[in-house]
Amino acid sequence: MRDATRHFLAEFIGIFALVFVGSGAIMAAQHLKAASPLLVVATAHGLILSIMVTATMRISGHLNPAVTIGFLAARRIEPLMAGIYICAQILGAIAAAYVLKASMPADMFAATRGGGQAISLDVTTGQAFTLELIATFFLMFVVFATAVDPNAPRVGGFAIGLTVGADILAIGPLTGASMNPARSLGPAVASGIFEGQGVYWAGPIVGAIFAAVLYDRLFLRRAPELPLHGAVRADDEPPPEVAPPPPPARSRKKR
Repeated sequence: MRDATRHFLAEFIGIFALVFVGSGAIMAAQHLKAASPLLVVATAHGLILSIMVTATMRISGHLNPAVTIGFLAARRIEPLMAGIYICAQILGAIAAAYVLKASMPADMFAATRGGGQAISLDVTTGQAFTLELIATFFLMFVVFATAVDPNAPRVGGFAIGLTVGADILAIGPLTGASMNPARSLGPAVASGIFEGQGVYWAGPIVGAIFAAVLYDRLFLRRAPELPLHGAVRADDEPPPEVAPPPPPARSRKKR
């Protein structure tokens, strides 16, 4: 029970910070009429995610239902614990959105839909789904490549945050660059505007599952099923040295 509580609180705090800072940056950029609001929003999301993933990585570090479902598809988390993570993520996102609603000017909150995302009128539903799928695929691939792979570089959440920032710069004006169903749901609940929620759930989940299973099956080194094949290694990696067999034991003759 104590372990489940630790995981729940880590996910709750992490996603709370992401929604609070991310949505707050969207409101601040519009209020201050920033010259480059997209850069402000991308930087805020990338920084806070880098910080909170690093801070919670020892305990959980998902902060995203799509990431958790990807881990579940790759069989790297138990279903019960995955449910705990997702509940914490959704509740943390909604709580952060309501805190912003209570503490920000009402007109600023309403103008930005609580700091939520919106799909551009120039983008079809299918295009938005594809963009969210690809962006989340990149995110999940980086999660596995930096946090799951035992041979990965230990960079904390830095690479994960950079990926989110880059995705926002690329597709933010088109879909809002959610990549995170809870991040989109929290402001939607607080503002009462649920536009695009189907895309913000389906696209990231499919992209995360695809990336998680692909990396887990293809890129992670593991022992082969047939022992005669030897250990899986990269093409440019030298073969392991095989120790010579011990000399046969000499039998002593009786005198």
